[in-house]
Amino acid sequence: MERNTFNVRVDSVRDEAHSVRSFSVSRLDGQPFDHYEPGAHIDVTGPSGVTRQYSLCGDPDHREAHLFAVKREDASRGGSRSLHDDVTVGSELTIGAPRNLFQLAPDASVHILIAAGIGVTPLLSMAYRLLKQKQSFVLHYFARSAEHAAFLPLLSRAPFSDFVRFHFGVEPQQLDTALAKCVASAREGTHLYTCGPGPFMERVVAVGETRVTAEAIHLERFAAEPASATSGEANALDAFDVRIASSGATVRVDKHTTIVAALASIGIEVDTSCGEGVCGTCMVDVVSGTPEHRDHCLSKAERASGTVICCCVSRATSPLLVLDL
Repeated sequence: MERNTFNVRVDSVRDEAHSVRSFSVSRLDGQPFDHYEPGAHIDVTGPSGVTRQYSLCGDPDHREAHLFAVKREDASRGGSRSLHDDVTVGSELTIGAPRNLFQLAPDASVHILIAAGIGVTPLLSMAYRLLKQKQSFVLHYFARSAEHAAFLPLLSRAPFSDFVRFHFGVEPQQLDTALAKCVASAREGTHLYTCGPGPFMERVVAVGETRVTAEAIHLERFAAEPASATSGEANALDAFDVRIASSGATVRVDKHTTIVAALASIGIEVDTSCGEGVCGTCMVDVVSGTPEHRDHCLSKAERASGTVICCCVSRATSPLLVLDL
């Protein structure tokens, strides 16, 4: 499957916080970007040739430019390091079309956004939209210190300042108490949205579920958790068959092969990006069979339905999976 890509020029580069830099890009052909919903992310291929996913954090109604922010990771394999070290104003990059697994719930009456660190980026785009629509929301931003809080000047002034609460230097043993205060006002119709490090989001979910249903809590992950943390792997079969619904073609997926690789061996290309079950690029509808989910992007409801699978990491607990391809 072909992925829509755009050649872009870097129009501005700004240091937003300690080790966090933002990049504003526009299309080389001068055309506006397509419409996208807040919470979306894009693939960015930097000078190193490495492709990584970054959330769009600008106003989603401003289509002349895309804004994304990158935290320089100490263990970078060339993605964030290259963007920080090699990209300047005027540099050219390749980006993908926005994809979104983290949208605002249209039926929510109140939105509580809870960010940690660089996790503020998709929530910032949500805040732009909620402000414009005059919807009820609050953004709680947790960071090590003010120096580590990206977009602090923007969030500290109107129109955001009335809707943003900062939480700096909260110790791990104090986090649940702080989160409980963040969600204390939640009532029927409230939805929670969170993005940040995995352990932080786990606490948001645990505390949040004391106030709202699991289906009203939405997460966006930037990286996969260790495999040992994924539930249900013991139920997966070492080998199973995958059948293509449109043609009937069938391929064996053995213990050391991914569904993506097995399908490629018979000429069926499934688009992938992160390869870790985070970005959702390789999601395919399931016609029949039982997926064993190892991704980090599907919601609880999507997992329970068994009607979709991330082919780059997930497997099966049934001998046969039939995919809508």
